[in-house]
Amino acid sequence: MIKLTKFNSRTNKKGEFVLNAEIIETIEETPDTVVTLTNGKKFIVDEPMDEIVRRVMKYRRALHQF
Repeated sequence: MIKLTKFNSRTNKKGEFVLNAEIIETIEETPDTVVTLTNGKKFIVDEPMDEIVRRVMKYRRALHQF
């Protein structure tokens, strides 16, 4: 699971949500960052694509440490 922020919600903590990193299909910058899930649902988030990739990698490494 990774924490992300809904687009234009940096001043409002209610914009934060946790996403199951295992169901991310694609991440695009168009120029906004759009995360598409395997079920077709899309989220526009504040984090840049590279940051999301880092968070997913960190999450997956944590799973395999045990």
